Amino acid sequence: MTPMKSIFRILAFAVALWPVMAPARAAAASSAVVIMYHRFGEGTLPSTNIRLEQFEAQIRELKSGPYTVLPLPEIVEALKSGRPLPERTVGISIDDAYLSAYTQAWPRLREAGLPFTVFVATGPVDMGLKNYMTWDQIREMAAAGVTIGNHSVTHLHMPTASAARNIGEVDDAARRFEEELGAKPTLFSYPYGEASASVEALIRKKGFTAAFGQHSGVIGGDGNFFYLPRFALNETYGEIGRFRLLANALPLSVADMTPADPFIGKDAANPPAIGFTVTEKIANLDRITCFLSYEGAVAVEVLAGMRVEIRAKTPFPTGRTRLNCTLPGPGGRWRWFGRQFYKPF
Repeated sequence: MTPMKSIFRILAFAVALWPVMAPARAAAASSAVVIMYHRFGEGTLPSTNIRLEQFEAQIRELKSGPYTVLPLPEIVEALKSGRPLPERTVGISIDDAYLSAYTQAWPRLREAGLPFTVFVATGPVDMGLKNYMTWDQIREMAAAGVTIGNHSVTHLHMPTASAARNIGEVDDAARRFEEELGAKPTLFSYPYGEASASVEALIRKKGFTAAFGQHSGVIGGDGNFFYLPRFALNETYGEIGRFRLLANALPLSVADMTPADPFIGKDAANPPAIGFTVTEKIANLDRITCFLSYEGAVAVEVLAGMRVEIRAKTPFPTGRTRLNCTLPGPGGRWRWFGRQFYKPF
């Protein structure tokens, strides 16, 4: 992505406490990159599709490169328990259960021996909609070891739905999984990657072990297992050079994110004050670069060597706004932190 440049004034923030510096190897061992797909070989829908030649090149890279591809439940369990992961651990996820995940992605991933997760919205499957998988196909994949995740019933905008509607969507989908597969999924994926503090709390309360968004970043960056980042791939952002960059990314560990709630409601300040505290001492933090999806590159001020402050010049537009911050890391790898905000009005 090559966004337009803009200049921003930064809100000052006093920080007095310095964290202890963590070695890059330790950061790599406590992190993982998760990539996500939707469609495969469906060229009429390029924004959610990956071309088959791109996908095959990515599989070759994962098989021949210095990566360890693990199932998402294993990645989540390791990070929650503090068990080290191999360097360059990668997870693979597919959202929505489109038919091409079964006909195109699965045969290639199965032949390569790469585990993956499919997040299923149960409504289109129950309705037998064209270009979606059937329950028989989902059962076949689950029996072969593919992880199945909950993606609601109707793929709704959860932050603007009522609590009762969200509870019903999560519970009804879980019931259908139990009826068709014999078990409820333990992982959740927010439709459109949209979340809010209240939606995250609901998913946590429902007993899921983790939940995933659609914002770029490396797992292990902020300790929140109920809004985990994933790198979304499509035709435009699926070339092998970018794939290597993402697969080798390192976390940028942060805390005290503002705004804390990714939902920008009617009464919220717009544009909000944006900032976060980096929780490890990084000598070159002043080289951090941040982008907002609707404004491009933003001016950044680093306070006390650890607090990164950003001020948007214009209000967030209606819809989804993505923040991406990257920083050169050791060995030619990049540290990456991202966040998605949702403003429905």
